[in-house]
Amino acid sequence: MYKKILVPLDGSPFAEAVLPHAQEIALKEGAEIILLRIPAAPAAEFLNRQPAIAARIVDGETAAAEKYVAAKMKSLERRNIKAQAITRVGPVPDTILEVAETTHADLIAMSTHGRTGAQRWLLGSVADQIVHRARIPVMLIHPN
Repeated sequence: MYKKILVPLDGSPFAEAVLPHAQEIALKEGAEIILLRIPAAPAAEFLNRQPAIAARIVDGETAAAEKYVAAKMKSLERRNIKAQAITRVGPVPDTILEVAETTHADLIAMSTHGRTGAQRWLLGSVADQIVHRARIPVMLIHPN
């Protein structure tokens, strides 16, 4: 049923809680896991005021993100799960959806904080945006 599972990760154990679930599906379905890491970027105001410093920060964050997803990819491959690692810069929800489309993913699997009320209103929810905008199934895992 699923051939490509997109798993967005932010480098935290919280986000990685979805990996065992995605691995199980991948093993049962013979699917590939596409690991996506979107490195943090400096605020636009900082980018405009300190472009040279901001560029070094972005380069460092991107290199760390590439190293992180490469290590996760190798871990999956050791478990005989086909995997690929992708790093992209951009707005998180938009970038996740773009990568899902360009890789022809047929499932997005990710962790959610499960925020409600004022916290959700103030902080927003990447998961909520993905669920409402994705054209493919989305599996949300609450790590607790």
